Amino acid sequence: MILNERDARHEHMLNVAKQMMTAARTAPKGKGVDVIETAVVTENDIKLLSDEMIRLNGENGMMFFLRDAENILSADAIVLIGTHEKLQGLNCGHCGFPTCASKPSETPCALNTIDVGIAIGSACATASDLRVDSRVMFSAGLAAQSLYWLPGCKTVMAIPISCSSKNPFFDRKPKEKK
Repeated sequence: MILNERDARHEHMLNVAKQMMTAARTAPKGKGVDVIETAVVTENDIKLLSDEMIRLNGENGMMFFLRDAENILSADAIVLIGTHEKLQGLNCGHCGFPTCASKPSETPCALNTIDVGIAIGSACATASDLRVDSRVMFSAGLAAQSLYWLPGCKTVMAIPISCSSKNPFFDRKPKEKK
């Protein structure tokens, strides 16, 4: 049997995405409390995510949403990592308020946000270890959050991944207003 890399690429990229989700899950968490959710976006849902990014650009005017919306169409898959909001009860003040009780509900717990960052780092390290190109995208994460793809998560980030001869997520040209 002869297996061409191009014929095995899609299945391989799904396996990489699954390993990235495992890395996010097993990443250290504040107080050992797991508030992380992950999912993988593939195929037609990547186009839906791109369309939502374009819609959000119409609301927020951030031109990089248009660049990123076009850019994710080159992804083989997109890993989503988000966090549920859960007060840790430490009264640490990292959120900017002296106690958890004084923190407004719309202000995220700093430890939850740090947990997302650590999970993202673990997932990206896994992609790198497997020689897969990636980039963390706030824009695609916000669009996924808008689509409620990680229900109950307040902070969602996206990591598109690609297996090509050049990383499509770098050396990108900014979009200009027309």
